[in-house]
Amino acid sequence: MTREQFIAAVAPVAVELKRGGSPIFPSVRIAQALLETGGKIHEWNNLVGYKVGSGQPNEFWKGKSVSTKTWEVYDGVRVDGVQAHWRAYDCLEDCFRDQDLLFQWSRYDRVRSAQSPQEQAEMLRVCGYATDPDYSKKLNSLITSYSLEQHDREVTEVMLDAGVANTIIDTWMSPAWKESEAKRCEAEQQGDTNAASAHQEQADYIHWLANELRKASGQVLQ
Repeated sequence: MTREQFIAAVAPVAVELKRGGSPIFPSVRIAQALLETGGKIHEWNNLVGYKVGSGQPNEFWKGKSVSTKTWEVYDGVRVDGVQAHWRAYDCLEDCFRDQDLLFQWSRYDRVRSAQSPQEQAEMLRVCGYATDPDYSKKLNSLITSYSLEQHDREVTEVMLDAGVANTIIDTWMSPAWKESEAKRCEAEQQGDTNAASAHQEQADYIHWLANELRKASGQVLQ
C-alpha cells in the first residue's frame, strides 16, 4: 500500500467524523495515522497508537488487543524494545471513534479547543498523547508534505447526496462493471488477451468513477 492509497482509505472516514462533530481536524487525524503506523493498515485497525491502558471495553472497543515492541522517550532518553499492548478494532471508524471518547477527557481540553491543525498537533504533544518530544513537528511535516489540509476544507464543502451517488452506482455503474468483468473472463477463456485487457481497463475505469462519486458524497472508498 502506497501512502497515497493509505490516505485515500483514511481521509473519507476522518472527514465524515469531523462533519459529525469530532473535534479532530481530518488533516491531523490522517497525519497521526501515518505517523503511528508508517502508512500501513494492520489487521487490528489501530491507526492512532491507542494502548489498552486501564480503559474498559465500550461500543467501539470490544476489549481485544495485540502486543508488540515499540519505543518511548523517558526523561529525554529514547528507550527501544518497550512491550506495549494496543487496542484492536473491528474497523478503522471504531478506532477513531474510540479515540474521540478519549479526547473528551479534561486532559485533552486544549486539543478539542485548538483553532488550527498546527495548534491541534502541538496540543497533542503538550497534553502528553505521545512521549516523543518531536511529535507535533512530525505531524505538521506530514500535513504539509501530503497537503492534508485539503481534507479539512472538504468538511465545509457542499457534497453530493450519498443516496443519489449510490443510486447512480447501483443502477448504472455496478451493472456496467459486472458486464465488463464478464466480457473479460470470456475473452480470457478464448485466449484473446487484447480484448481481456481492454475489458479490464474498462472495469477499472468504472470502479474509479464509482469511488469518485463515493468521495464526493463523503463515503468510504471501496
